[in-house]
Amino acid sequence: MRKCFYWQAENVAVSALIGILTLAAWPAVAGGFSRGEADTDILFTDGNYGLRVGTVYVSPGRTYSTLNGRSSSDKAYSDEYWMSNIGIKAGLGSFGACALTYAQPFGASATYGVDAQNAELTTAISQGLPLANPTSRMAFETEEYGATCNVRFDVGRGGFYLIGGAFLETFKYREDTWFGSVRIEDSSAFGYRLGAAYDLPEYAMRFQLMYRSEVEHKAEGTFTPSAIAIAAGVTTNLPTLGGGTLPQSLKLSAQTGVAPGWLIYGSVMWTDWSVLPEFRYDVSNLASSTKIFNYEDGYTVQVGVGHEFTANLSGTVNLTWDQGVGTGADITTDTWTIGLGGEYKTEFGTFGLGGALSYLTKGSQTEGAGATFNATANSDWAVSIGFSYLVNF
Repeated sequence: MRKCFYWQAENVAVSALIGILTLAAWPAVAGGFSRGEADTDILFTDGNYGLRVGTVYVSPGRTYSTLNGRSSSDKAYSDEYWMSNIGIKAGLGSFGACALTYAQPFGASATYGVDAQNAELTTAISQGLPLANPTSRMAFETEEYGATCNVRFDVGRGGFYLIGGAFLETFKYREDTWFGSVRIEDSSAFGYRLGAAYDLPEYAMRFQLMYRSEVEHKAEGTFTPSAIAIAAGVTTNLPTLGGGTLPQSLKLSAQTGVAPGWLIYGSVMWTDWSVLPEFRYDVSNLASSTKIFNYEDGYTVQVGVGHEFTANLSGTVNLTWDQGVGTGADITTDTWTIGLGGEYKTEFGTFGLGGALSYLTKGSQTEGAGATFNATANSDWAVSIGFSYLVNF
């Protein structure tokens, strides 16, 4: 009887709750530009077929406290955003399963106030740059379309899985400056993931190691001149090229039942952010722009506990620490996140709700480290809320 209870706890507290909190509790400014992960955990859910969808709203609150040594009255420059996740599973009998996934793994969006734009302008003039061209808004987003399978082998009382798959990642970048707007994109960059897992269902125990490859993007698009550029003699759209490499990562995760209806879980993830020292784009016959990051590799650690209150209702709480990867070219600091979630199982599927509160530690950026202006930020807060729906048969 106890063995069945552990197995049920695994399905409830892990498959759905960790699925939603992987999204909802992800730090709002995690590891450089990290956002969501592909839902490969759906491979381990019950049934031959399954569908899980989730969406998360994140409201970061990063604000400059000083700019070039003066107090700033700008509102938060980090924009709110949504991210979605889809996983569709088909079983292969006792041999394993395959899944199609959609995720938004990386992204960033910032709107800079008047104080920040003036700080960039005065810094560029003081450095003697030939073109002072402050940025008012910058954003990039990625989408991942993947297919992943696992193959199961009986090992003792449990199962050993080999996991592998491939994905297509798209990239879109846009930037608005005083001189004009840049829009570039790459719709066909490929990567892969490899992993292994071992589970012991009677104790809700699973260990998993998953590697995701880096992806190199070569984007192209258009520069559209503003009224200022047109007055200066740039009157037509110009072709633009840019690119960069988004990082590889390695994640170790574990879970185990510790008592009837109780489960603990955790993960450690390494992300190779040092592979992206800068991002550059070139506007044909006009100018080039380089965004310097000089990031260090990042680590994210999460621990949590799940509990089944009734046969239909379960909950979970977790704590996440994300190491700041910035070295002074921008303000990317340590983040601490507390996440809460619950799910309710019905005859029509399982509904999940999760929320998180993130604490962003204070930091600074300097011209000497590659920043476009000197700035500091006090500690800030971010909030997120997510929803999920899982059905399997």
